[in-house]
Amino acid sequence: MPGTPPEDLRAKRRLALVGGSLGNLVEWYDWFVYASFAIYFADSFFPGDNPTTQLMNTAGIFAVGFLMRPVGGWVLGRAADRHGRKSALTLTVTMMSVAALLIALAPTYDRAGYLGAVVLLLARLLQGMSIGGEYAASATYLTEASARNRRGLGSSFQYVSMTCGQILGLGILITMQHTLTTAQLESWGWRIPFVLGALFALVVFWLRRRLTETDAFTEETGEGGREADSRGTMKALWQHRRQAGLVMALTLGGTVAYYTYTTYLTKYLIGSAGMAKTAATLVSFTALTVFAVLQPFAGMLSDRIGRRPLLITFAVGCTVGTYPIMTALGSASSYWSALGLSLLALVIITGYTSINAAVKAELFPTRVRALGVALPYAIANALFGGTAEYVALWFKNSGHETMFFWYVSGCAMISLVTYVLMPDTRNAALSRAEAEAAAERDPDPAAAPVEALR
Repeated sequence: MPGTPPEDLRAKRRLALVGGSLGNLVEWYDWFVYASFAIYFADSFFPGDNPTTQLMNTAGIFAVGFLMRPVGGWVLGRAADRHGRKSALTLTVTMMSVAALLIALAPTYDRAGYLGAVVLLLARLLQGMSIGGEYAASATYLTEASARNRRGLGSSFQYVSMTCGQILGLGILITMQHTLTTAQLESWGWRIPFVLGALFALVVFWLRRRLTETDAFTEETGEGGREADSRGTMKALWQHRRQAGLVMALTLGGTVAYYTYTTYLTKYLIGSAGMAKTAATLVSFTALTVFAVLQPFAGMLSDRIGRRPLLITFAVGCTVGTYPIMTALGSASSYWSALGLSLLALVIITGYTSINAAVKAELFPTRVRALGVALPYAIANALFGGTAEYVALWFKNSGHETMFFWYVSGCAMISLVTYVLMPDTRNAALSRAEAEAAAERDPDPAAAPVEALR
């Protein structure tokens, strides 16, 4: 920001990175801990003798949560564009805390019949709405708050924090597996991580209250801000419908692959490879830890060579590699073989996860950036990401498990076509200040993209 001392600017960006990332961590911890502990509470809400059917029921509720993402993306994306990224981020973490408490207090089937399942459903709907807004608000905030030549690095911390939230949940699960018996976990232990999630959210609420608004949003809403009444509206988004379509298409392959190798991986290793629950959980924990470390390096690489090379590498690797990797994982006989294959898959996916937040934010002008990221992303996630686990279990239950591998490859191939045809967004200007600075360095308009002024 012009006139701001470099030390103050760096401190401001560090606080933005910490606030945006830690809040995102807690949001996704609460979201993913449901999937991680489902193996222990599935029969508490859905009686029966078939474990796969019980998991399908809990996976179904997991998928239903995704149906609220478009609603959350629309409501909270609009709020972020009209009232600020900070206020939207504070609201999302509050909603997630309430949802975590509902799950922690939900009555089991033997106490209240299917009332517990209804509470579970309501909580997941609230979580879905919260996450629908959180993704866009944090993606927009982290991207706008980063220096122009470090946006890939800054936005990569979205998936660092998302993955760390999952790692935190798995770490708690591993600790509880070694301190509680299976009977205790299935009886009451599974409630503990949801209580912790609600408490974590209170800390993040305080932290996010201290955040400052991004310069891009402040510029847009300050004196001389353009088209104030159109900020965050569907009419404004319709003017950028091509970019919205790009967000859906580039998300398709990435979200299916991500949920396949994260939330579904543990269940796949247990149900198909026959690994013990503790061993499968440890594989996921270790692989995700390495995966989180890789994100900033890939983000920095994209700042140097562009976004498209990483996206294309991911899509090619996922298209041709899913079937052999999943087949090998299904017969993995040891911890190390399962870990190696899981890491291979996650390294491939890093080409998408590390930079997708920046790419999406760089496609839209400030006045509709949060909504433009939120709504099409949420729709793609509801249709494909949230259903990935359920589709996988459905194919398994019908005796055609390998068809799911081809399904993942097909989704990646669709995104590959998108990546090849779309422009690289690395040089996009996210604010008028960035556009003017670029014009001063090079007065040739063709050499200084001014996407923020569209």
